[in-house]
Amino acid sequence: MVYLIEVAEERFTTATFEELAMPLFDQLYNFAHWLAQDRTEAEDLVQETYAKALKGFSSFQPGTNFRAWMYRILRNTFLTSRTGLKASATVPLDSDDSPELPARPETPETILIENSQHQLLQTVIEALPLHFREVLLLCEVEEMSYQEIAETLSIPMGTVMSRLSRARKALRESLQQKLVRA
Repeated sequence: MVYLIEVAEERFTTATFEELAMPLFDQLYNFAHWLAQDRTEAEDLVQETYAKALKGFSSFQPGTNFRAWMYRILRNTFLTSRTGLKASATVPLDSDDSPELPARPETPETILIENSQHQLLQTVIEALPLHFREVLLLCEVEEMSYQEIAETLSIPMGTVMSRLSRARKALRESLQQKLVRA
């Protein structure tokens, strides 16, 4: 499901902002949580994002993508936060992940395997460098188009495709390494 929110109105009001911004709350929180890897920090990031967006709403360009604008504010807020500076300065060399294996009916064993695979995937994604993790999450979790990701991150679309390809490769290699060790 892809959401493209374009605003064509000339006059912006607090009510207009609320109508546009509130449906994005859960998505923004989810992305903030993935970036910060901490619930409290994610809550603070989303709160600060909404405050900044409301304050700067008059500068929002009509006819452009509101969703991408909000994600850009969230990302920039994260990058200037203490957590964001720490995350962008460190590059983990190790990550884990494994694909889920379908099994029916569910048994305690299959539930355990599924949970461990989910945990492995989450660990591997969290270990990816920030610039790979954010592109991968925006594409695969938030289901943004390459164009929306480019607008959100203020990078060329070719860079989005390149980073996404490299992120997927790093994810695949990390998963293979973890599965071979298991």
